[in-house]
Amino acid sequence: MPHSPKPDRGLAHQLMQQMTAPLRLALEARAPWELGAGIAAQPLLAVARKGDGHPVLVLPLMFGSDLNTLPLRRYLAGRGYAVSAWGQGLNLGPRGGVFDACRARLDALFAEHGRAVSLVGWSLGGLYARALALAAPARVRQVICVGTPIGGDPRPADIWRTYERVTGDPMGLPTELGALHGPLPVPATSIYSRSDGIVPWEYSVEPAGPRAENIEVESSHLGLGVHPLTLYAVADRLAQPLGQWQPFQRDGMLAWLYPAPAGA
Repeated sequence: MPHSPKPDRGLAHQLMQQMTAPLRLALEARAPWELGAGIAAQPLLAVARKGDGHPVLVLPLMFGSDLNTLPLRRYLAGRGYAVSAWGQGLNLGPRGGVFDACRARLDALFAEHGRAVSLVGWSLGGLYARALALAAPARVRQVICVGTPIGGDPRPADIWRTYERVTGDPMGLPTELGALHGPLPVPATSIYSRSDGIVPWEYSVEPAGPRAENIEVESSHLGLGVHPLTLYAVADRLAQPLGQWQPFQRDGMLAWLYPAPAGA
């Protein structure tokens, strides 16, 4: 008796993502509330571990700017970090010169402080952070991605190639760096939301590794970078002593606030 063909799980997953996309996108209306929730979460944010003053570079989401990352940067500065904005205005994607400017910013911060720089990237900004870690691992202390499309189909590189064909403008990150969706040579954290209306959460999962982890937060994509639980988790990750990285601990009350991540 002939065997029945096995269902194409990849195709089924893509169909499910397409079917649920309108609902997930509608949930992005939560973003303003998530920004305001930071006021109610002050007791939690106030007890986050303080830092050692090392430099932190924050990279914004697609079509975002330093204005979008201001709440995160202000909070991290208050926890004792030397926080810097990316300083390139609106993030319109990895056009020609954007990555070079990011690399110059990293080099300048490393030279100014004499210490490796932690990189925090929101959505597309996380891909810049990953590229910087691959290009200059000795200058990067750790990478924290927030709602970043690390994997998935189509991959960002495919989208950028399509943009190039349509517009003729150079687009993309240096191909010689290798796969941005692979393991990084530095500690890496991905903060994601299962109800992200822009980037399916499965695409934001950090590849397994001895210094890699995933932290789940219930949030929209547009609010994820300012969500109080994201702010607390970022501060906690940055506060780790150099060379003593440990996974995020969900002890006590934190076990109620942060679900066990996928694969845990």
